[in-house]
This record gives sequence, structure tokens and C-alpha cells, in this order.
Amino acid sequence: MSNDKYIHSDVEDKIYSYWEKNELFKPKENSKKFSIVIPPPNVTGSLHMGHALNNSIQDLLVRYHRMNNYETLWQPGTDHAGIATQALVERKLTAEKIDKNEIGRDKFIEKVWEWKEQYGDIIINQLKKLGCSCDWSRNAFTMDENLSKSVIKVFVDLYNKDLIYKDKKLVNWDTVLKTAISDLEVDQREVNSKIYYIRYPIDGTEEFITIATTRPETMLGDTAIAVNPKDDRFKSFVGKKVTIPIVGRKINIIEDDYADPEQGTGALKITPAHDFNDYDVGQRNNLEIINIFTEAGKINENAPKEYIGLDRFEARKRILKELKDKDFFVKEENIKNKVPYGDRSNSIIEPFLTEQWFADAEKLSVKAKEVVNSKKTNFFPENWSKTYFQWMNNIEPWCISRQLWWGHQIPAWYGPDKKIFVAEDEDDAKLLAKKHYKKDVDLIRDPDVLDTWFSSGLWPFATLGWPDNKEYVEKFYPTSVLVTGFDIIFFWVARMIMFGTEFLNKEPFKDIYVHALVRDEKGQKMSKSKGNVIDPLDLIEKYSADALRFTLLSMASPGTDVKLSEDRVKGYRNFLNKLWNANNFLITNECDFSDIDKVPNLSVNINKWIYAELIEAKSKIEKNLEDYRFDEAAKNAYQFAWHSYCDWYLELSKTILFSDNEEAKSEVKKVSSYIFKQILILLHPFIPFVTEEIWLKNKFDNSSKDFLMLANWPSGKINKDSNTEQVENIISIISEIRSFKNELNVSPGSFIDMSINNINDNQKKFINDNEIILKKLGRINNILNDDLDKPAATMVVTGDLFRIYFDKDVDLKLIKENLTSKQNRIQEEMNKISQRLENKSFVDRAPKEIVDQEKTNYNNLKNDIDKILVTIKGI
Repeated sequence: MSNDKYIHSDVEDKIYSYWEKNELFKPKENSKKFSIVIPPPNVTGSLHMGHALNNSIQDLLVRYHRMNNYETLWQPGTDHAGIATQALVERKLTAEKIDKNEIGRDKFIEKVWEWKEQYGDIIINQLKKLGCSCDWSRNAFTMDENLSKSVIKVFVDLYNKDLIYKDKKLVNWDTVLKTAISDLEVDQREVNSKIYYIRYPIDGTEEFITIATTRPETMLGDTAIAVNPKDDRFKSFVGKKVTIPIVGRKINIIEDDYADPEQGTGALKITPAHDFNDYDVGQRNNLEIINIFTEAGKINENAPKEYIGLDRFEARKRILKELKDKDFFVKEENIKNKVPYGDRSNSIIEPFLTEQWFADAEKLSVKAKEVVNSKKTNFFPENWSKTYFQWMNNIEPWCISRQLWWGHQIPAWYGPDKKIFVAEDEDDAKLLAKKHYKKDVDLIRDPDVLDTWFSSGLWPFATLGWPDNKEYVEKFYPTSVLVTGFDIIFFWVARMIMFGTEFLNKEPFKDIYVHALVRDEKGQKMSKSKGNVIDPLDLIEKYSADALRFTLLSMASPGTDVKLSEDRVKGYRNFLNKLWNANNFLITNECDFSDIDKVPNLSVNINKWIYAELIEAKSKIEKNLEDYRFDEAAKNAYQFAWHSYCDWYLELSKTILFSDNEEAKSEVKKVSSYIFKQILILLHPFIPFVTEEIWLKNKFDNSSKDFLMLANWPSGKINKDSNTEQVENIISIISEIRSFKNELNVSPGSFIDMSINNINDNQKKFINDNEIILKKLGRINNILNDDLDKPAATMVVTGDLFRIYFDKDVDLKLIKENLTSKQNRIQEEMNKISQRLENKSFVDRAPKEIVDQEKTNYNNLKNDIDKILVTIKGI
């Protein structure tokens, strides 16, 4: 431990393998339970800053509860990520000149498993780099045999309860991947577009009705023109027919509230097969639904023959040309609008009418809403429950099928007449079919797979062994807390609550902590296109996992995005060095680490004070963690370790360690070791590597469990008394001297003389009693009972006036001028605040907290001026 600096690269991998080898992450039998399931990262993924924040928070909670003697399970695993993985493996095969359709489904799935075996653990190993203490012996994968079993059971049970059904509906369709995708996989991008105005001739008249559209190719599937019932401009047209230009088909002009008189021309072309809103209009008005696209986004046989087989965007160009040639085209305008793109294929998504499997999300949401309403499950921050209910109260049927090969294949088989048989395996399906047809028949399995969110919705109980193995389910379900990002409240959190309440009749977690985004230091969202992505692995390599964790945790303030800068991480690396140096100081001063399990005798004032500070810090951190205020917990741990212990206690202790008082010296050595041990325990959940390294080197625990991870959290209560107040008084005086020098722009290292002639007798006695400490730490040459006849400045400490005499090279006249300028600047700011507070309109309209903050700012500035005036007067 003689190294001057902490070298994290020599420590972190070594410590982590030590933890793993000793199986320290496995639950240790106890009556109190604490459990978390990891939000499973995609098997294709690698660690990004969102993962780093999310998992640092989880690890902090897990380690804290483990140290408090909870039987603790952090259940890890990865998600098979259907679309992402299939797309990635397809690209790999294409590069190897292999066509997936030629090798077939079974061979392709074999290739995916090969890829998974080779690359699937990348993110797991990166989580280990961060220090995550998951029980890796239980590492789960959403395509594992037991998870697949739970997925099949849930599907079959829901189908038998009529909560899963097959229907023809409009879905988000990816024309490149040729599959339905979820809303989450749709990226709404604002782009520069054009809007086209097209004339539709009204039958039996010379008149036209003009519509505006951004997608003229969809007119091939129009089945009505809609106008608003309150729009008088079109009253005479309602009920008449128009002929679709180019197509020649006749359609009706109808009334529907969806038509907005303020948008476009006020008249809307309705294409129910290719627009979600148009689909709803079509359902209300019993309109025909004409699909004009193939799965690949080409024009199908429902269009005029010259367009069949054209790509949709090529068709758009040709249609616009034909409209212009035949005088149906009015004009085009440049606009900005949102266009849906598939986040995997980067292609424009089409609303597309297909037959898909759906879950009745509305019925499944009833119990899921109740557990949040009744506070069995609580959101932190609480306002996220509004987002949850907003979605749950407007819930749509959930499209659960995907036209992929990689994923959980739907357990449905079709008979010769397309009758559906849903069963847990083919043998059971055949029995059902035989019962129906009264003979053996050949069945064909549904080729579709389930939406990835379906299987990850079962994560909190399927990973614990449900449905076959109930031991861990009974022990750890419901889990204690879910730590997640806000963007998947609908897609994952709500679905876990739906499935948990449906199949186990219990909420899957007691609390849901929703963390914010990690942005760059300017507050911008990180993106590859902006070039501002910060790689957590780079920061870990440069500054340590501990420094990155502590930075993220210290900034994890509820409802506020984390603005991450490399400088902050660098700064917290200095904190690790500070601890390392504190440990070196204790070793150098022969502090004994061998017998410090109990609180040592406390007779020396500074020892009483530091112990009181420890208990206070411990209580604050516990309360902070209970309230999910990780930023406050980190701040309180940091303040105690760096300021109370390193800056003050160790400095104050030097006056005793370098004295002749052997009894006091012995006590200080014991107390400084004891408190340092407690600091390592308090800080371990935040910065596990450096604390464990120091712990093991010092052999802080000589029992068989010689590791920090299971060390008991400190206990004890203490009330501050007059002895601890004396130490606080010393700190206050020294801090004021340092701050006063800083205020006057005087070098912090310069020495002063100090007169205590004008202070009260009790304070005078206190200063004389503690003269040695004050002189050493305050850099005071002489403490005088009389004023000197030479220039001085007056300093105020808790109402007492101290005269401070500086070295000759300190220009008090210049200081006085600078202070007068500062006073004027503060007065100007006070006048501005005063004007705002005197403005009745501001006070009445501004939020109360803003008005209160202004009043606080005014009072703080007034205190600053009062101090300056005393100093100016005394110079």
C-alpha cells in the first residue's frame, strides 16, 4: 500500500475475479429479502451510458442491502432481441454470400445460436467491468429452455381465456424486414417533405374537390373523401360521388369529425388500408378497405396494371407526372413533417393491413392499473405514474406477432381448413385436432414468432423459475424495486405488471425507480450523428469504474437529466486518491487495523466529534437511499469522507499524533482506524473496487469472511454534546479565516496575527484553550489579547469581531477599494430583486417557490453586504 497513487488498472479485474471466485454475489440465507431483476440488455448490445447509470443504481441498492444482512438476489440476463439479432445475423450471412431463404429456417436459427455463443456475452462482461454484483450463476436468456416454457404456457393460457386472438388489422409494417413492428421500434423523424394538392372531379358536375396529401401513391387505395360536418364550404358536396384520378374508381364524399377544416383544404382523402386514422374513419363509416402494397412496399394487383410491381416511391413519381399531364395536379408546397422510420432497417414504415395475433391489452390492464392506483406499486418520481395511466387508459390491442424466424415461435397449428389449434406442443395440438376432425390430420405450424416484449414481459417471474420451480418465486417475488428508463414504461414496465398480476396475482415489484437520460455536458442528447457519444468503457479505462459510478450516482437527481462531463469523472478519480492517501497516512502513523470491530473509547473531543459525524452521515445516507435520492446519498458520503474525515479530522489529529500525550495518541490511532473502516463500508456500495482493495490490504476483517462486501453496515446513535460543539467551533473559526483570506484575495498559505480583544469572554477562553490547534491549522503566528497599532481587517465569526493583521505585502487600501466595488455590485443585484418583489404582478403570477427563492437570494446578499461593511469599517 505504499503506492502514492491508486492505480485502478492494477486492481479492478483482480478484485472482480476474487468476488466471483468466492461466490460472493449469491444470496446468503436470511429472513429479510431484497431482489432486483436486471432490465435485460439486448444480446446484440454493448454498454452505453444509459446502461452504466441504470446498473450503477441497481448495484448500489444491491450492495447496500447485502451489507445490511438481506438475502439479496440480483437476477441478470439478456434479451434475444428478435429483430435486432435477426437483422445482424442476416447482414453477416450476406457478407459471407449466404442467402437465409436458401438455407431455410432451421439452419438460419442454428447460425443465430452460433453467433450468440460467440458474441452474446459481450455486454455481460462489460457489466462486470462496471462492478455489477449480479448472481451470474443464474444468468438468464429469453430463449433459454425454461423461459421458452413460460412463454408458451402464458400464450396458451391467454388464448384459452380469449385474451389472445387472431385478427386482420392495420399495423406498423417494415417493408425491408417484412414484419410488423411495435411503436417502440418506430422512430418518428422530422424531415423536409412536400404536400401535394390534387383535384378529384365530382360526378355529374363541372366541379372538383381538392385534397392535400404527402403520400399521393396511396390514392390508389382511396375509398372516400371526408369533410367536417360543421364545414359549410362542402355542405352541397356531401353524399355525391367523385372519381379517383388515374384509377377511375368512384367513391363517396362523406362527413366525419376527423376532417379538420383548418388543415390542408379541409377535405381529406381516406385510405383505410394505409393510415391509422383513416382506418378508424373507415370503421366508423363502413368503408371498403383496399390494400395496394405488397409486403416489400411494391404496388400490388389492386392498382392499374401500369403501376403493378413498382416500388412505392417510384410509383409516387409516376403518379405525380400523370396527374400533371391530365390536369388533376394543383400545386405542391414544402413542409416539415414527421415521418415514421424503422429503427433497425432505416426504411419508411407503412401502415399495412395484415392478419396478426393480438393480446387484449385492455382486459389485461385492469389489474395492472389497480396495483398502481392502490399503491402496491409506486413510481419514483411519482409523476411517472401519470405517464403510465395516460397510456393504460387509452390502451390499444397489442400486436404480438412478428414475421421473423428468430424468437419464440407461436404455439399455434392450422388444420386443413385453416382451423387454429393452440397447444403447448405439436402432440397436444394433434390431440385437439383429432378430437375436432374425428381423425388424424396433418397440421402446419404458424411461422410467426412473438414480439420480444412478450417474453421480456414475463422476466420478473420466468427468470425465478416459474412455472416449474417455485422456490425462488416464493422467496423473491414480488421483487423489491425495478430500476428503468422512462422510455420503456409502456413497452416493458406496463406489460410486466399486466403479466405479473394475471399469472401470479401479484405486482412484480414494489417500487419502480425511473431514472433520467444521460446527456453530454451541454445537455444535448448523445447521438452518433452529433459525435458527442461518451463511451463508458473509455472512461472506465481512463479513470476507473468507481469514478464513473460515483459521478453518475452523484448526478442521479430525480426528474433531472444527467449532464455528464469527463472533468466530473476525473474529479471523482481524485476522491479515490484521497482515500488511498488517507490510508497511507494511517499506515505511516502506525494506526492499528487489527482490533477495531467495536467503537473505541471516546474521551478526546475530536474523536467524539468524528464519531458523531459518522453516525449522522450514516443516517442521512440510509434515508437518502430509502427515498431513492442517490445524488444526496453520494453527496453525504463524499462530504463525510473527504471533508469531515480527511480535511478536518486527520488534520486535527496531527496536533495529537505529534504531541507527547501517549494516551490521547493511542486513542486517536484507534479512532482514526475505526472511522476509516466505517468509511470504507459506507462508500463500498458506491465505489466497490477501491474500498475492497484497501480493506483486503489492511486485513480489516480477520474472520473467515475477510471481504468488505458482506461487512455489517455501521450501527449506533449519538447526540452531539458540548464536546463535539467545541470541535465544530474550531472548524468554524479556521474555515472563516480561510474564507476571509479568499474573500480579500490574500494567499491561503500566508500567516496572520489575530487579536481577540473584542470578543466575549467565553469565546476568548475557548480560543486560548485550543491555541495550539488554531495556530497550526489557521496559520496564525500570534493570538493577541490586545489590538495592535497597525493596519488590520475585521472578520466576523458568529457575531464576534476578530482583528486580523496581515504581512506587510498585503495592500489593505486596495482590498478596501475592491470590497467597496463588490458591495456596489451586490447592492445593484439586491435592488433588482427588490423591484421584482415589489411588482405585484410578478408576486401574484410567479410560482410560490420562485418568489420564495428570490426572497432567500435577497437575504443571502444582505448578509454578504453586512459582512463586507464590517470589514470595510474595520480596515
